[in-house]
Amino acid sequence: MTPISTWAPLRSRVYRSLWIAQLVSNLGTWMQTVGAQWILVDEPNAAALVSFVQTAITLPVMMLAIPSGVIADLVDRRRLLIGAQSTMAVLAAVLTVATATGHTTPGVLLTLLFLIGCGQALTGPAWQAIQPELVAREQIPSAAALGSMNINIGRAVGPAVAGVLVSLSGPTLVFALNAVSFVGIVAVLALWRRPATARKLPTERPLAALQAGTRFIRAAPAIRRVLLRSILFIAPASALWALLPVIARDELGLSSSGYGLMLGALGLGAVLGALGLSRIRALLTPTQRLTAAAVLFGLASAGSAVLPRWMAAGESGGVSALCVPLVLVLLVGAGLAWLLAMSTMNATMQLLLPGWVRARGLSVYLLVFMGGQALGSLIWGVVAHELGAVSALLIAAGLLACSAVSSVWLPIRHNAEDVDLTPSAHWPEPELVFEPDPEDGPVLVLRSYDVPAEHADDFLAAMVFVGRSRQRTGAMEWRLYRDVGVLDRYVEAFVVRSWAEHMHQHQERLTANDYLREQEVSRYTVGEDQITHLVAV
Repeated sequence: MTPISTWAPLRSRVYRSLWIAQLVSNLGTWMQTVGAQWILVDEPNAAALVSFVQTAITLPVMMLAIPSGVIADLVDRRRLLIGAQSTMAVLAAVLTVATATGHTTPGVLLTLLFLIGCGQALTGPAWQAIQPELVAREQIPSAAALGSMNINIGRAVGPAVAGVLVSLSGPTLVFALNAVSFVGIVAVLALWRRPATARKLPTERPLAALQAGTRFIRAAPAIRRVLLRSILFIAPASALWALLPVIARDELGLSSSGYGLMLGALGLGAVLGALGLSRIRALLTPTQRLTAAAVLFGLASAGSAVLPRWMAAGESGGVSALCVPLVLVLLVGAGLAWLLAMSTMNATMQLLLPGWVRARGLSVYLLVFMGGQALGSLIWGVVAHELGAVSALLIAAGLLACSAVSSVWLPIRHNAEDVDLTPSAHWPEPELVFEPDPEDGPVLVLRSYDVPAEHADDFLAAMVFVGRSRQRTGAMEWRLYRDVGVLDRYVEAFVVRSWAEHMHQHQERLTANDYLREQEVSRYTVGEDQITHLVAV
């Protein structure tokens, strides 16, 4: 099979326009961060206040990621994105005016940044969930790589541009540019004619939708494995991001411009990774890509820590002229590794999540990603305070090595592209003598199977996957029983919260992959299956 080019998704006009608009917005967001930190550097408690800037931006994501995923699955994602982006533009404009008029106190600044962060939290799951609507399924890994590259370019270029602009005209200009950067995304979304989806059933209630999403993840081992692999990589990898400024200043003796150069090397690595991703995907499985990413990032973490001390120039304690270029080369490798890991995990999540629960599943991934970075940075900061930055990075490199080795026992699904998640309403409609109210329930569904004794073991093995399917699509409980009163008869029993949720299960949540699992079971049964629906009274 010919590898899909990394740039293939850009052939889609809507995706291309949104990607460019997102790049501009990412640049604006990082510029805003630098401008906010600059305002606070002269305050009495500058060290604490500057650190609060990143907290104000990321805390809402950790608080609101899961509710945002629920909302994005229940409402029109395009309208949600337009509303969130427009609100953030207004808040950024308020920050611009307040700064221009001298009213941006630390409290005002951090409050506005927190509110903008809430908008970003609302945007994240919906933004990820619309990607499969913009590109073909086989292009999702490439789209994930382009998204990761977009973020890394913004991270590398935005602070450097902001540093120049702030030095020339102060933070007001970068705040104004950030406010304008949201306009492009709003314009593209407003012009996008997203196909309307007719709803046959009432919209799920938020709490029920949250519970349904939780049940889906609990019953999806492949999804849980991706989340576990994310933690195993992100937690130790966050050490390099957190401690890179310390290494630049204390170990390499670099100024802020030198630190910017190191960030640029990480961004360059991400771009190079995106350019070569199609070839890498053709050569390596997803698990192998994650293993390679952990090894590369671990080498960069260890090398950045020890090279400056190994290559100290003479008795003066200075750094060898060759050391900085070598560290930059390692950071290019780290940037490539970061893109490889992020694009692999993001794409696998999107390929394994059906449309009805996609935003909820991705919100959990975003929570793991952001939480792993935020908590990891905090922990590595404490470790560096106690043991030193060099020791902290060496410990992180060791944990990344453990992450690479663990892939032998904890691989992720290598054929996610082959999972057919096309909706499939293959269950026969229940025969009713009366129509239950939507909120009636719980509903107990009984289904009997007659299985010849020689097929019993194969039947039981196949029913394990059917049981997971029932739980993913709505069952709160699932059991398989053997009927002691009828020879070779098995009875499947599962409970769904309400009649409305069971109808969602019937008409919207089942996929072609679920149908294949049921077809596998039918190979081992004889006669017609008997189905009974019981509603609690």
